[in-house]
Amino acid sequence: MATEVKVPTLGESVTEATVGQWLKKPGEAVKADEPIVSLETDKVAVDVPAPAAGTMGDIVAKEGETVQVGALLGYVNEGASAGASPAAAAAPAAAPAAKAEAAAPAPAAAAPAPAAEEEGEGGSLTLSPAVRRLVLEHGLDPSKIKGTGKDGRLTKDDVVAAAAAGTAKAAAASTPAAAPAAAAPSAGPSRAQERVKMTRLRQTVAKRLKEAQSTAALLTTFNDVDMTAVIEARAKYKDLFEKKHGVRLGFMGFFTKAVCMALKDIPGVNAQIEGDEIVYNDFADISVAVSAPTGLVVPVIRNAESLSVAQIEKTIGDFGRKAKEGKLTMEDMKGGTFTISNGGVFGSLMSTPIINPPQSAVLGLHRIEDRPVVRDGQVVVRPMMYLALSYDHRLIDGREAVTFLVAVKNAIEDPTRLLIDL
Repeated sequence: MATEVKVPTLGESVTEATVGQWLKKPGEAVKADEPIVSLETDKVAVDVPAPAAGTMGDIVAKEGETVQVGALLGYVNEGASAGASPAAAAAPAAAPAAKAEAAAPAPAAAAPAPAAEEEGEGGSLTLSPAVRRLVLEHGLDPSKIKGTGKDGRLTKDDVVAAAAAGTAKAAAASTPAAAPAAAAPSAGPSRAQERVKMTRLRQTVAKRLKEAQSTAALLTTFNDVDMTAVIEARAKYKDLFEKKHGVRLGFMGFFTKAVCMALKDIPGVNAQIEGDEIVYNDFADISVAVSAPTGLVVPVIRNAESLSVAQIEKTIGDFGRKAKEGKLTMEDMKGGTFTISNGGVFGSLMSTPIINPPQSAVLGLHRIEDRPVVRDGQVVVRPMMYLALSYDHRLIDGREAVTFLVAVKNAIEDPTRLLIDL
């Protein structure tokens, strides 16, 4: 008996999704509740589980198709061997012939093709188009790379890390004909192109960012902050902190607390425009940008103003793990009154971040580097970071924006202020 696989409810106001990748092929065995297809929504990727154990049946919705909630995706044939697809049924019959063919002399046999090598052990290694492209660009053997994605799948980060480490290099062909081929003169630089459809997440990001530029009166104000005090506090207490709380002490905990304190003093930065009204929020739901295989996503720390530094660090750590494993939910991404984006982890010196509507402001953090500054009439070298606050000038005046940024700067340069709310 075939059981239908349908698009599940995806969350409030989300009515459609894009079929990202089928994780099972027709005829492959599936377990009940095992993910069989990944759907891309406006915010996160959602894995659809198998409704029953058996084998994967016909696939109705192809990869890249847009599907509505409740739409039919495919079928699962219940029972270990029930209703296997014709291709799967033909496989056992073809096996003896394949073995006989393999036993025959094959003087012209070549090294295994990269595509077959990627399939490995009965197709257990499935690569997305983006990952496949990176593997080919760097000349890597995907079977030698440890995957950290869902069910051990390779992510772009895994491939980049393997390329940087110089491991997992694909073996060169060992046939006698390989050397002459390699010595053949090059036909010139490659001008190949590849067209890849934008993911739904990327389409949504593009739409919302352009909407922010078209609707809001965006302005960015800058300041710099001396990170000496925070770095010293982190170096002094990081081991005790990790031993007690089970999480590393980072910089985001300090900045989130500083932002919450500044939002309390300058409530307009935490507000938003709805029609002809201004909505002031008496809570701080802080959106934090974290890296995922599909790009940057912004899960939300709820009521960050009432959390300790340890609780904030734990929440951010959980978000980072869930993002890497593709397990962020719609609830994780929902809402947010203010955003912190840390481009410094990628080496950014300075940027002008764009607000995330309907929010009215975003704080951009950047890399820390030693720079000469004047302290008490003396030129000294200090670890400095540029801060950037982009805001909607329709709601937030320049005086409020600068006052907010200075409040964050003062709290970071003198973390005692965070304890006494000053």
